[in-house]
Parts: sequence; structure tokens; C-alpha cells
Amino acid sequence: MFTTFAELSTPLVADACVRLGVPLRAAPPGIGAVVPGHRLAGRALPARHYGSVDIFLEAFTAARPGDVLVIDNGGRQDEACVGDLLALEARAAGLAGVVIWGLHRDTPELVEIDLPVFSYGRLAPGPTRLTDREPDALSGARFGSHRVTGEDVVFGDDDGVLFVPADRAEAVLGMARTIGEIEREQARRIRAGESLRRQTSFDDYLTRRAADPGYTFRQHLRRIGGAVEE
Repeated sequence: MFTTFAELSTPLVADACVRLGVPLRAAPPGIGAVVPGHRLAGRALPARHYGSVDIFLEAFTAARPGDVLVIDNGGRQDEACVGDLLALEARAAGLAGVVIWGLHRDTPELVEIDLPVFSYGRLAPGPTRLTDREPDALSGARFGSHRVTGEDVVFGDDDGVLFVPADRAEAVLGMARTIGEIEREQARRIRAGESLRRQTSFDDYLTRRAADPGYTFRQHLRRIGGAVEE
């Protein structure tokens, strides 16, 4: 999974989801890598946090190599729920990374550990609360407005984090590769002096739109085989 995604990006995966009609589920804006440039891809390992790290340690007992721990901390801004020890344990369990709907701490240590961790940002205080755990705390996690389960895969890079149904991931990655190839060729042609307007027959589009106001640029791109937006 990671090998395939290494040549792609989350924008390409997002466009592929739209092209294929796969529900587009993105982490909220602001979720980013502790270390810029870090990337991750793997099966989701969900866990809802209630104030104690034991929920994560329990999740690791069912982890498979390459999984990504998806932590639901409700987007809280008053506590950091992941630090260096949890990251070390995640790496020892074979995980590909951690994504947090919330905050992290121990930033210098996380940088040194070099396991991809994505969160809203850093905060010194850890949890002081301990709330009751729900029975399904390890079967699903909320991340923004989305529910993530073990039937999903996670993709993350400098543009954010996406969640894709595992049974559609191969098709999505294939489409993302196709879109990426088209965009790279378009970029090459722009650098060579051929404008994007010329490549996309933009004058023809304007003429068609004048005759048919319902004719959209997306329809036009489909007709000519271009890729700029979905």
C-alpha cells in the first residue's frame, strides 16, 4: 500500500475518489505531520481516547504490521494524548504511523523517533481526566465528521489525511495514478510553453458554454481527457 502511495499524493487520491464516486472523507483542516514531509498509508486501527493510554496499548494487541493508529480524542485542544512513549510502542508494534483528532506532545522526541504522527499540533499538558469507556471503543473512531473503522485505509502527507474504504483502495490508487500521469504531462507542456488554456481547448469550452450555459468545465475536461479539477 505504502509503496503504491509513495508515487502519489492525497490531492490525487481525493480527485480519484470524486472521479470514482467513492465517499470523500478528509481529516479536518489543520491536521498535519509533526515532521513536514512525513507520509503514511495503511489499514486503520481505530481507538477512542478516554484519558488513559491503556486504550492504545490494547489496540496494539490486535495490530498488524503497517497499520495506522487512528485516535479519536474529539478534537480536544486542552490536552495532548500522544507522546514519545506511545510513539515508540507504536513503532515497536510495527505500525506505519499515528493520526490524532487532537494534539500531541514531546515534539523533539517524536522528531527523533521518526514515526509519522499527524495531529492538530503540540501542547505540553497531558490528560488529567478519566471518563467511562464505551464498549465499542476499539471498533470505530470519529475523526471530524467521519467514522473510521478497520475496514478503512489511511493516507497522509503534507496536504492532510484521507480515509478510503479498503475494498475501494486499489481502484482509487489506480485512478489516482492515471490522473497524476495526465497532470504531470500537462505540467511538462506548460513548462515547455503550451498554456493550460490551449491544452484544455479553453476557447472551445467558452464557445460551448455560451451556447449551453449548463456545460461545465468538468464536463469539458472529461470530454477532452484533461485533469485539473474533479
